Amino acid sequence: MTRQLTDAQRRDWLRLARTENVGAVTFDQLIGRFGEASLALAALPDLARRGGRAAGIRIANAAEADRELADGAALGARLIASCEPDFPQALAALDPPPPLIWVRGDPGLLDRKVVAIVGARVASAAGQRFARGLAADLGQAGHVVASGLARGIDGAAHEGSLPTGTIAVLGGGIDDIYPPEHRDLYARIVEQGCVVSENQPGRTAVARDFPRRNRIIAGLSRAVVVVEAEFRSGSLITARLANEQGREVLAVPGSPLDPRARGTNDLIRQGAAICEGVEDVLRALEGLTGLREPEPAPFQPAPVEADDGLRERLADLLSPTPVSRDELIRAAAAPAPAVFAALMELTLAGRADLLPGGMVVKGIAP
Repeated sequence: MTRQLTDAQRRDWLRLARTENVGAVTFDQLIGRFGEASLALAALPDLARRGGRAAGIRIANAAEADRELADGAALGARLIASCEPDFPQALAALDPPPPLIWVRGDPGLLDRKVVAIVGARVASAAGQRFARGLAADLGQAGHVVASGLARGIDGAAHEGSLPTGTIAVLGGGIDDIYPPEHRDLYARIVEQGCVVSENQPGRTAVARDFPRRNRIIAGLSRAVVVVEAEFRSGSLITARLANEQGREVLAVPGSPLDPRARGTNDLIRQGAAICEGVEDVLRALEGLTGLREPEPAPFQPAPVEADDGLRERLADLLSPTPVSRDELIRAAAAPAPAVFAALMELTLAGRADLLPGGMVVKGIAP
């Protein structure tokens, strides 16, 4: 179900998305429970208190939201909510989707056939040449290429696909150009392609932003191609997320003597398709069905209550190791709606962290 938000509703969505301890999963559950962001905002202090938070939860105020909206408008960027018809269908199929994205450039590229090309920042000349050529070939075959505007493989992929359509997904705000030497490339992508960010304009990316950026890169794409990657590369996170999202994953094989091939060769050992050229990507995409938006959870206007005993049992069951919500339901021997309600309250209190894919970890309470 899609709907066009009014200006007031979009501001409330933005306030809720920027509120402390409200990530994509919690946002999705709050909207599912209360129906409107304004009602969720009003309920947040009580929910956090029930979760065990002593101090008040920090809620983004209307002035902060208006300032962000004005900053985005000054850049010529658009803020699109996940419930709106212009939100990219591939991202809407994620469980859950990012609540909001800033878009600068041509948003029409987001709903075309997209393939991501990612890889090492300190890339070899051969790897960059391959990425540039593959991106150009994919563009000629009618595909848009997405990447992360980083040095090395990302930059080469953008350069190769710029004439036919490229998408740069940023970890910081929509105007956070990193590395600085990509300023000209960024300007050309804004003019000819599309830039996407989940964060507010003016924000400089920090380490925790890049897994979210990588989730969007994978989410926009029908397939992800990893050209070069060491074992601890962020590109392997993108590949893992793509696999979890049901996207195709391909890797370019390399010499065992080059550390930048260790990650890609390991992906192939784990079942990723080998990519030696555009034909391999097109073959992997043959017969791939469209991505379907998940059915929304039934709206429950009456809140589901969780008692203090259940909240504390769940808090004791959590650890830094992710565990599924289904496992917590079994371990707590409690009804699923009550467990979900308690986990939301613990999350708002900072005592739990709800992750995409139905996983939960112990939070760090203030």
